[in-house]
Order: sequence, then C-alpha cells, then structure tokens
Amino acid sequence: MSEPDAHLLIVDDDERIRTLLQKFLIRNGFLVSAARDAAHARRILSGLDFDLIVLDVMMPGEDGISLTRGIRETSGTPILLLTARAETEDRIKGLEAGADDYLAKPFEPKELLLRINAILRRMPDATADDTAPKLLTLGDIRYDIERGEMWRGEDLVRLTATESQLMKIFSARPGEPVSRANLVEELGRDKGQAQERAVDVQITRLRRKLESDPKQPRYLQTVRGAGYMLAPD
Repeated sequence: MSEPDAHLLIVDDDERIRTLLQKFLIRNGFLVSAARDAAHARRILSGLDFDLIVLDVMMPGEDGISLTRGIRETSGTPILLLTARAETEDRIKGLEAGADDYLAKPFEPKELLLRINAILRRMPDATADDTAPKLLTLGDIRYDIERGEMWRGEDLVRLTATESQLMKIFSARPGEPVSRANLVEELGRDKGQAQERAVDVQITRLRRKLESDPKQPRYLQTVRGAGYMLAPD
C-alpha cells in the first residue's frame, strides 16, 4: 500500500510518460503534481512542499542531476531519479548530487511504486513523542535519535531520506560495524555490488555533513573487512 496522502511531484519532459505516471500514482492513493521541465519544477517547488520528487534525468535545458543539486541546497525532500542510461557512473553521479534512489527506463510501474513506498518509509517519523530526547554527540554535531534530526549548534543539518535512514541504522548500534550488504538490505535495496557501491556514495555524502575532515573520518569510520561504524563521543 502507498503512504496515505503523500504528495508527489513528477518532473518529465515527455508528456505521455508524465500523464501515465500521474494517473497511475493517483490510482494508488497519492496526491500528484507534474512539471514539464526543471524551470517549471522550480516554480512549483517555490510555492509547495512535497513528500517525494520523481525526476527524469535527461531533459532539455537543465537536466535532472543539476536540478537535484539545486534542490539539495535548500531541501531534504526525497528524490527518485529516472534515467535511460545504463552506465553505473551516470547513476552514481545522481546519488552524489543528492538523489535517494534511481530507476532505469524502461521500468514496470509497480517497481516505481515499490521504490517510492520504500523511500517514504525511510523518512523520519515526525510524530515522535516529546519525551526526553536521546542524543548522540559527534564533535559539534548532535543527533536526536527519536526525531531523526541532526544539529550543528543551533542549525539543523538537512538530511536526505537515505541519509536519515543510515543514521537511524548506525545510531541503533553505535560502536558496532555494519556490513555494506546489511546496509543494502536494511535500506530495502536489491542485493548486488552496484547497490553496495551506491551505499558507499551515500556514506561519502553523509561524512561531509558529519566530519570536519571527511577524508579522515572520526565518527563514521570504515572498519576494514567489516563495513562501517558510527563512533560517537
């Protein structure tokens, strides 16, 4: 089942695909808006908040990867990229830009639905109660485990849905290595080396937000032969 009343934005320059996706996702319980290109999407995003953006990579004018970077400057809204390119490097570029997942064209609509619901389930629970917060301290970073929020001083650090889920996984077992294969499984991804490499990209992005020197991580460590480990103060 889809997340109830989640509002999605579909961005695709192909009117036929845009219309088909919009109708399919509405039938599956979503609220859906659509944009024909990046400029149109930016105008919509300036006035509305969305639960997830489904974004085509190959568009005339500004492409989807550039738009993803722009969105990430101000928003942690989950982004699912649609790409006709089969090369792993192109997909990695999308993840590095801040996307949460990707789906190669052509695809089955049911697979898109599964990916969307998987991403929405990874979002922090905004209804957490107001009991005393459980905090992890990582240098000048504070991570509120119950709310899934990361703070640097008085500033909220924006996390993507995948970054939020990674922090949730690591904070549940601080000081314990988690293998790449386990991370792929807990993120709800398909098994395989490509997805493990995608996790590496997300770890790199998360380190940029956690570490004073991401190339020599102190808090999100690589444990040789075992995976990654969160090591709070």
